[in-house]
Formats: sequence, structure tokens, C-alpha cells
Amino acid sequence: MPMLRKLRASGREFVLCGDWNIAHREIDLENWRGNRKNSGFLPEERAWLTKTFDEVGWVDVFRRVDPRPRQYTWWSNRGQAWAKNVGWRIDYQIATPGIAASAKRAKIFKARRFSDHAPLTIDYDATL
Repeated sequence: MPMLRKLRASGREFVLCGDWNIAHREIDLENWRGNRKNSGFLPEERAWLTKTFDEVGWVDVFRRVDPRPRQYTWWSNRGQAWAKNVGWRIDYQIATPGIAASAKRAKIFKARRFSDHAPLTIDYDATL
């Protein structure tokens, strides 16, 4: 959190990408009721992300662009989770507000399976 605060306060624009291993909201995983006591959906993990977005001022760019349910980036290798789309959205692009506002399209690439994660891509209309 100290580094996120420092980056946010720097006045520069940033996009941080990666597997954060936390499904932030109920919309971000298929079986949220059954996972409330599991790592990745624990109240303290979710509260940390809420603080990152609401207090520190970072933006969950995917959710800003695509508010639809059942949009996941990770599926267990068990129980045909991929085929049934029983997944979690645990991969993020979080950004400072300026560059987040330039996001135009978001996509989770599911046409081909590379691993238990699917690539999350976001198109930004920004000049570097």
C-alpha cells in the first residue's frame, strides 16, 4: 500500500497489470457464496482492494469499461470449470485516473487456452 500511495501521489500516470489473486466483488467470481472463507475472496483481501480503489484512488480499468457479469480470467483445472465458465476475475489492470479515463475497450481473450489464466487486454487511447 505505501508504494501504491507513492506512485499515485507522484503525478505520473501508471498502469499496473497482473494476477492479483483476489476477486474484488461478488460479480468477479461464479461461486462467491461458497468462497467467502477461501483465499482470494476473504473479506480482508477484498477490503484491501476496496481501499486501493476508493481511498488511494486507483481504478479497476476492466470494470470501468466492462461491468458485465461472468467475465473471468482464471478457471480451475478441475470440474470442467473452463468449459462451464465457472471462474474468477483475478487478473487486473489498475491505473491512475487520467490514463484509466482513456480506456476504450477491454477483452478477456478466450479463443485459445494458454494456461489456467486468460489474457486481459485493454485498449487505451493515450499518447505516450
